[in-house]
Parts: sequence; C-alpha cells; structure tokens
Amino acid sequence: MNAPLRTPIKFDVQGLIQAVAHNHSNDSFSPSMTPMQWDLLASYMQPFALMQSQVLIEQGAADRTLYLVESGSLTVHYEDDKGRVRLALVGPGSAVGEGAFFTRLPRNATVQAAGPCKIWSLTPIRFTELSNRHPTVALELAMALGSLVSRRLVNKPKRVAVT
Repeated sequence: MNAPLRTPIKFDVQGLIQAVAHNHSNDSFSPSMTPMQWDLLASYMQPFALMQSQVLIEQGAADRTLYLVESGSLTVHYEDDKGRVRLALVGPGSAVGEGAFFTRLPRNATVQAAGPCKIWSLTPIRFTELSNRHPTVALELAMALGSLVSRRLVNKPKRVAVT
C-alpha cells in the first residue's frame, strides 16, 4: 500500500457523519449510532487524505485495515492478465476493506483514489480494543459492515468490491 498523504487538512468526525447520513445509495455504510458513539468510534480511527490516483489497497496484500470514505471517490479494480478492469466506484458514506477485515484473506482488488479523498481507517487491533471497551459500538459497526457486504454480494458489479 502507498503511504497515505499527510496534509494539513482539518478532520472532524462530523464530516464523516454527514457523508454517511447523505449516502442513500445501495452502497451506503449505515450504522445507527448516537453522536457520542460516533465520537467514541472516531477516537479509535485514524483520518488521512489521499491524492488522485494514490493507491489505498493493493490486490493480494495481507493488510486487514477497514476504510470509511468521508469525501471523494475510490475506484476498485482487479488485475488480470489483460490489465486493469474497473469494477466499482465507492463514494462518501461508504467503506472499503471490509472483506479482508472479516475474512483475514488477502485483498482481492486494488482500490485507488479517483480524486482527492478524506478517509478514516480502523485497524483490526483498534477494533479489538473498541470491542473490549465499547462492545455496543463495535457490534453496531460490525452489523453495518455486514449489511454493506450483503448488499454488495447481491449486486454483481459491486461483488468484487468487497475488498
């Protein structure tokens, strides 16, 4: 994975909350959390920025980090012997990386910034800490991600977007 671009962009979980609230697509990440629960979740995540074309997830990588999209769009591709094939576009208020987060399998696609993006990351270690200290928030996060995975698996173009 390319290192995320560290920029002096101001991050506030309110931006992520708004992105989630405004995403009414079939690809939305839709947890039901109070503002206090969002603040708790944010304290376990790391925000960062990506520049256009920067790679977030590389196909075949063993990393299990989960990413929530605050702003911008990510393209999801798999690489075959004929080159890149675009599979999906993931926008604000959605997530990527949920497949490896749950399965511990290598990443099955490459995820790249289509333009400048604000992203929030959650590592498995931080999720375990969240689960131990705030199980209600961790359970709501896991249920919302499970719902997203289920909807992506039904939608053939988004199926391989479960990264």
